[in-house]
Amino acid sequence: MFFETRSLTKAFGGLVAVSQFDISVNEGQIVGLIGPNGAGKSTFFNLVTGVFPPTRGHVVFKEKDITGMKPHQVAALGIGRTFQLNPLFGDFTVLKNVTASFHLHPRSSILDIYFNTRVHRRNEAHINGESLKVLDLLGLGGVKHVLAKNLPHGYQKLLGVARALATRPKLLLLDEPLGGMNPEEIDFTLTALRKTREQGVTILIVEHNMQILDLCDRVVVISFGQKICEGSPKEVREDEQVILAYFGGEHAP
Repeated sequence: MFFETRSLTKAFGGLVAVSQFDISVNEGQIVGLIGPNGAGKSTFFNLVTGVFPPTRGHVVFKEKDITGMKPHQVAALGIGRTFQLNPLFGDFTVLKNVTASFHLHPRSSILDIYFNTRVHRRNEAHINGESLKVLDLLGLGGVKHVLAKNLPHGYQKLLGVARALATRPKLLLLDEPLGGMNPEEIDFTLTALRKTREQGVTILIVEHNMQILDLCDRVVVISFGQKICEGSPKEVREDEQVILAYFGGEHAP
């Protein structure tokens, strides 16, 4: 299995935020983890990426138990992540935001950088070129010289995805990538994420917006920290438990 969690549990004092949670993702898939606000989705991502240590259970990536690893160790293994609140460098250009993330994998030594050697210049040119490829992939090439703080909300969200891709992940965790977007931005983002999968990146998406179902191969639904449903997007839309928990008894769209 490419990625899975086994009985993953997190308790904060007497509050159990995630309980006995199992999920699996095959390489090349886009899997959605959806649920109402406060269902435990972001807590789950924090457990996977080492922000919180689990109370019980295991996180396994490419047959390796990574439970309890630090965030930088998880990232080094090939798991990238975005956040609901985008930690962008607002006074950097779009391009500079992405090249800064590429520098998490430095190829130049301190001496190369200090003396601006040929090796350093060649590496900087490579990073710049790879950053431009990422921006073009996500449709951001036309705003590469714009300051991040001046971008529309949807573009800022996509820039967070671009920065995560710059860490060269094998598994990309997207936390509410459609949050706060208008319909045009949502369509643009869904297209960009499909292109990302075509580049060989496996994607696990935490989302509240049900439009994400149109993107996913498989969907897992969480409510009050527990898995209540798993299946195809069609099966999830029609599941009575999901309708009750997610829509308060109303029919799914």
